[in-house]
Amino acid sequence: MKTKYLILGGALASAAGLAIWQNQRLQADELVGIVGINGRIELKRLDIATLYAGRVEEILVQEGDQVKPHQSLARLSSSQSESQLAAAQAQKQRAEENVTRTLATVEAQQQQANVEKLELDNATKLRREKLVSDSELLRRQSNYKAALATIATAQAAVAEAKAGVAQAQAQLEHAQSQNDDMLIRSPKAGWVEYLIAEPGNVLGMGGRVLSLLDPTDTYLNVFLTSEQLNQVKVGDEARIVLDGVDAVFPAQITFTAANAQFTPKTVETAEERAKLMFRVKLQMPKEIALQYERRLKGGMTAVGYVKYDSQAAWPSHLQVKLPIGNE
Repeated sequence: MKTKYLILGGALASAAGLAIWQNQRLQADELVGIVGINGRIELKRLDIATLYAGRVEEILVQEGDQVKPHQSLARLSSSQSESQLAAAQAQKQRAEENVTRTLATVEAQQQQANVEKLELDNATKLRREKLVSDSELLRRQSNYKAALATIATAQAAVAEAKAGVAQAQAQLEHAQSQNDDMLIRSPKAGWVEYLIAEPGNVLGMGGRVLSLLDPTDTYLNVFLTSEQLNQVKVGDEARIVLDGVDAVFPAQITFTAANAQFTPKTVETAEERAKLMFRVKLQMPKEIALQYERRLKGGMTAVGYVKYDSQAAWPSHLQVKLPIGNE
């Protein structure tokens, strides 16, 4: 009995598939000034790489995970970055201690200058009363001027010490930033496609860790003959129909190749693959691609429709029809 149900189910599925195929063939035959080309949905790939060399300590995501902007993806370690950070922290501490010492010197010299000023004032008064000689007054004046010069020198040392603190702070921030960059974060929202590195791997600067797919950058590459390409331009409307999905997605031509090429293996027929064709990129609107990001997956087979006759009108079955629900 179970075998009978399996046979019946298979027959029904085959019949349904045949009906859909026949319907698509009939609709394709009705197209005038419009060409439908097989292809596969693609999402823009972002290779996430290291800024600095280091050893992979931990991978914080898995393939297929959805990630948010700035989410932590992987953590690297580097004895060099850690030692540079420690050295920068020590350098800043020494610079701050130097500022403290120079400020104390200024204060001490200021007190000495105050004493020299009192002695000068006293000597001036005594000279008016002819109780001290001119040479004694000149000596007191010289001592006071020397004290003021010492203060100026000490204040210059304070300014230099503060500049040293600022420089040490900049070096510390650079070392901290470099150390922070050992934690690799996602530049934007997306889906983890592949994990390229594993914990324990030692990567050089620019070493790839993983790849992300950008759901807002969803497109279909199709291939046109030179005659068809001459009739289209960037900005023209297009349509994308996913196999097995009762929907018609809007799209726009965003790129046309300048050089012909043999079509890739993903093009379904051998006859088409044998021709030199021109690649044309059909881009989905970002907001629609993002709305249906869970439905649109890289590698899904689809048909892209392009109007190579500007006077042609979209038939009823190619009017925009978005899926019900986002899943």
